[in-house]
Amino acid sequence: MEETTEFLAQETEAISSFVTWVKTFVTWDNLVKLIFSVIVILILWIVYKVIIRAIKKVPAEKVSTHKTMLLTTMVKYIFYVVVAMFVLSRFGVKLSAIWGAAGIAGVAIGFAAQTSVSNIISGVFVLTEGTIKIGDFISVGDVSGIVDNVNLLSVRVHTLDNQMVRIPNSTVINSNLTNFSFHPKRRFTFSVSIAYEMDMEKALAALEKAPSLCPTVLKDPAPAVWYDGFGDSGINLTAAVWFKSSDLVATKNAMYIAIKKVFDEAGIEIPYNKIVVDSGKLAVETVTAKPAKAPSAKATAAKVTAAKTEKAPAKTTKARATKAK
Repeated sequence: MEETTEFLAQETEAISSFVTWVKTFVTWDNLVKLIFSVIVILILWIVYKVIIRAIKKVPAEKVSTHKTMLLTTMVKYIFYVVVAMFVLSRFGVKLSAIWGAAGIAGVAIGFAAQTSVSNIISGVFVLTEGTIKIGDFISVGDVSGIVDNVNLLSVRVHTLDNQMVRIPNSTVINSNLTNFSFHPKRRFTFSVSIAYEMDMEKALAALEKAPSLCPTVLKDPAPAVWYDGFGDSGINLTAAVWFKSSDLVATKNAMYIAIKKVFDEAGIEIPYNKIVVDSGKLAVETVTAKPAKAPSAKATAAKVTAAKTEKAPAKTTKARATKAK
């Protein structure tokens, strides 16, 4: 009974202390400060939303999507910092002490989370450098894809088979980055071989006609065609064409079709490998002539009949020899 009474007395004292602390905190002065802070935060929030909406309404022709995202991110962080500093200052918290504590905490956090800090610092460079923007097709290491988002920690891309890949910003900074969409134009080279028996000047003239058959190939810079050496099975030619970065697939398909078409029209043969089986041995030969047509049914039947006729005399001779014995 005495223990219960003592426990109730302790609980009553604790509740009384808490109520006393609340009464000292909830004063008219603090209540006015709270109401004033809520009003100011509401005004700041409205201003923040107006600024964000204004940034997003800017046409894409004037400000790119990447810059719009960068501006909205900066405005968001500035809004958070201003609100936090205002609330703390209204309730008598000394910001100088907070900055000092933040410095010490920053050193400790930096040692504990070196990777994250490195990504954030790298993210600042990635965002301000301007080498990547949303919609670009990039390649970092063994990852290639279209950029969906760029933030302080990482770059998010989706691959051509629609897989999301997150690339840390430190990896982007420390690796070789290839941006295939950075320039509006790009060049692609097409390699093809011709047989050594072909006329080289005729083949070169035929290949020069191929780019004109592709609607996506640009005339400025002009396409170029040249010989690129003598190979093991043919003479190598190269055609280089310029096109818009967005027309890569269409240009490759059109050029391969055009090269085959102009070579067929000019009678230029492309060497290819053919597998030949001779006496159980496997060999690979490079031929330039077109494949021979399969023998007709009549020809096959004639060969079979001839073979039987040749074998018949041998059987007759063998029979006669047996009778003589």
